Amino acid sequence: MKLKTFLLGACSALALAGMASAETLTIATVNNGDMIRMQGLTSEFTAKNPDIQVEWVTLEENVLRERVTTDIATKGGQYDIMTIGTYEVPIWAKQGWLLPLDNLGADYDVDDLLPAIRSGLTGDDSKLYAAPFYGESSMVMYRRDLMEKAGLTMPDAPTWEFIGEAARKMTDREAGINGICLRGKAGWGENMAFLTATSNAFGARWFDENWKPQFDQPEWKNTLDMYVKLMNDAGPQGASSNGFNENLALFQQGKCGMWIDATVAASFVTNPKDSTVADKVGFALAPDTGLGKRGNWLWAWNLAIPAGSQKTASAEKFIAWATGKEYANLVASKEGWANVPPGTRTSLYENAEYQKAAPFAKMTLDSINAADPKNPTVKPVPYVGVQFVAIPEFQGLGTTVGQLFSAALAGQMSVDDALAQAQQVTEREMTRGGYIK
Repeated sequence: MKLKTFLLGACSALALAGMASAETLTIATVNNGDMIRMQGLTSEFTAKNPDIQVEWVTLEENVLRERVTTDIATKGGQYDIMTIGTYEVPIWAKQGWLLPLDNLGADYDVDDLLPAIRSGLTGDDSKLYAAPFYGESSMVMYRRDLMEKAGLTMPDAPTWEFIGEAARKMTDREAGINGICLRGKAGWGENMAFLTATSNAFGARWFDENWKPQFDQPEWKNTLDMYVKLMNDAGPQGASSNGFNENLALFQQGKCGMWIDATVAASFVTNPKDSTVADKVGFALAPDTGLGKRGNWLWAWNLAIPAGSQKTASAEKFIAWATGKEYANLVASKEGWANVPPGTRTSLYENAEYQKAAPFAKMTLDSINAADPKNPTVKPVPYVGVQFVAIPEFQGLGTTVGQLFSAALAGQMSVDDALAQAQQVTEREMTRGGYIK
């Protein structure tokens, strides 16, 4: 009896010791649907890795960017894994702020990552500095029934002229239907992601070859004029407060005829559990104006490890699980193939089950492949990036300009004043940064 008691006591002590020695990973992430789903499935990871516990810090997009940037720049050490975008990875890797992901495991298959996505996450030393959780471009999502009612047919590759005509014809204020929903919330990754990508199609650019800001040029005037007039005519009330999540909710509730946004939204708008219009959605490439560039971006939300982390092995183990093929199969088994995080792996787009379940698969892949971060604009530019400019100053500049353009959308200032102030503030910052004399 004493021996049995001793053994039970010893086992309890070992169990407690195991719990006490479990390493806790603190992960900062964005409050997007795919990330929320990952949190719900984390118990599958911890069950197989009882020596690792996971604590989530989930934040709205703008807040997440602010917190993780502050933490990594000040070496705060709050997070073991950060969810960061394609913009941050090359800049932070060059500054020595991220650890290379050298130990993701033999079965991770890094060569399966889509080349367009992988190239943006690879440092000058050819090492991977972040692993993509999901990748995206942008495209048109539209109501086929409302398009038909308007007497129009959506082309696979529409122009902005067609989008404007369709949006105005589909608008029915009495029925609460807006012809189009577009981002208006200020932020370099919110309204400026959409507007910068859109401006490429109009022949605009942030800077000329000598880093001189270009907001005083007619191409930006044409872009912003079109956007503000279209949203006034066919957009929802309070659009200057709407980002990705707000427009997603409006579209799912049947209040938008069209929505031009991230390709990742396709699985949400076609999911009958969440979307009242799931069986009525069609897809098309982001619009152009005939100048040779479409207004679609290229982005990935990625998991990365800040330099100086003391929990590298556990962090890499989690990243390999969350961004690997095993996780895709797990989501498919629980939620169906249509809900697997898109835009990261070639094998997903070669999977017949995924192709069958996801009517948006081909359009997503075509949109990702159509984006060219190294040649994003009609005229030559000195920078890389489709919906952003890959320089450290852009985060602050993009947010400031985004606030001005959001104010123009809200009617708080004219388009001309917003552009003039954007030109002024950008010139000042670029002179201060030594880009222009």
